[in-house]
Amino acid sequence: MSEQKSANLWNRALQNLQIAWNKIASDNKLDNEIKLTPNLNQNDHKKIIKQMNACLEARGGEVSARKRAATLGFAYLSLNDEGKKKFLTILSSEYGTNGDLIKKAIKSLFETEKNDNQNLFHAEQKLQESLKPPRVKLLQQFNALPNGIKFLVDMRSELLLWKEEKPELRGLENDLKSLLSGWFDVGFLELKQITWQAPAALLEKLFLYEAVHEIKDWGDLKNRLAADRRCFGFFHPKMPEEPLIFVWVALVNGISTNVQSLLDENAPLGDAQSADTAVFYSISNAQTGLSGINFGNFLIKRVVDSLSKELPNLKTFATLSPIPGFSRWIDKKITEGRRVLLNSEQSRVLMEFTKTDTVESAIRSIIQDNNWYNDKHLISLVREPLLKMCAEYLLLKKREKGTAFDSVAHFHLNNGASVEQLNWMADTSVRGIKQSYGLMINYLYDLKLIDINHETYRVGEAIAASQSVKNLVKNY
Repeated sequence: MSEQKSANLWNRALQNLQIAWNKIASDNKLDNEIKLTPNLNQNDHKKIIKQMNACLEARGGEVSARKRAATLGFAYLSLNDEGKKKFLTILSSEYGTNGDLIKKAIKSLFETEKNDNQNLFHAEQKLQESLKPPRVKLLQQFNALPNGIKFLVDMRSELLLWKEEKPELRGLENDLKSLLSGWFDVGFLELKQITWQAPAALLEKLFLYEAVHEIKDWGDLKNRLAADRRCFGFFHPKMPEEPLIFVWVALVNGISTNVQSLLDENAPLGDAQSADTAVFYSISNAQTGLSGINFGNFLIKRVVDSLSKELPNLKTFATLSPIPGFSRWIDKKITEGRRVLLNSEQSRVLMEFTKTDTVESAIRSIIQDNNWYNDKHLISLVREPLLKMCAEYLLLKKREKGTAFDSVAHFHLNNGASVEQLNWMADTSVRGIKQSYGLMINYLYDLKLIDINHETYRVGEAIAASQSVKNLVKNY
């Protein structure tokens, strides 16, 4: 989706939110209640603090509380980025925990006799209350507003952008993450199939949020929602029109080895009922504000369960996944002069063709040519070294905790999948060439081995992989 379309979609959502909150804040008088400059100048600080205090004082009933929260939220939405940063800094700095209250509560707890159960209970309660920053109580009030949860999710996405620039926002971001983690527990989420008959507003969001293989137009989208395809997403009851994460599935015979064939709008329609394989070819987190709140692993398992019930002929569940960090790692490996293992004949051919004196220099020379992947001879020269290095990257390159270095690999391996197959020239899009020289990978979800694979991976033992992939690194 173009930036213009994304902006239009966001603006419509913002307008709807503003209208809803304007009504709550009583008779469309919201603008007169709290007027702010877009960048929140110094004179506006007192207005914001006054409104935040009013929200925390909680005078009146639920209706009054909703009005105050709506007024404050509307004020935030009226600000530009600079104004929002100042607003969030006030919320973070002025409404954090009170050290004196915490010390007092700890002292009271220690001074309470262990056998004085009633007073001990009250002392523990006081300590718990003192550890809860007022800003958390304020944030919780937005939960009661229409689209209030979505408002907080978007607020966290902004905090994630700004917390490095403004470290004073980190505490607020962490508090908000804790709140959202509770509200977005997987037990509250609903798995839904998204079809071509879904509301247009929801289909537009598939354009906006697709993070792996860009959707070109409505024809492309319709093809991805054809009878031999499926799209599933997790939804929250308070965000019914907003997918949290969604996955695209192709129902085929045999494991797919390239994404071009899966996305080909001219390919004949397959028969879902006779398909023996479900290929997960794209998974996108739709809400940046929910980063670090993991429910993707539950999505895969729920979709497998749903598809198994709908289509009993399905015997194989696999992915066709990108390898997003591969090209960056190769560049670093070659720059540092680390060896690429090839037999002598392969090495000779590479160096003679490129007129270089090392295999590493030869590979670099070829892949720096922007058009190398359109030349059959160049492709044949670098195929084996790139496959070997990719296997090394996936199976041997690990983080300090022993987990896979590649983020997508970690996601699937931690879910209990195994490395099944590397696929050459599997994604020849500009993005696919740039991030992994066209390579993609199949991760296999063997239902009998998922738990064993997960546990093996979790304790830092060898990554589960097919023999064909292991053979690529046997000399490393």
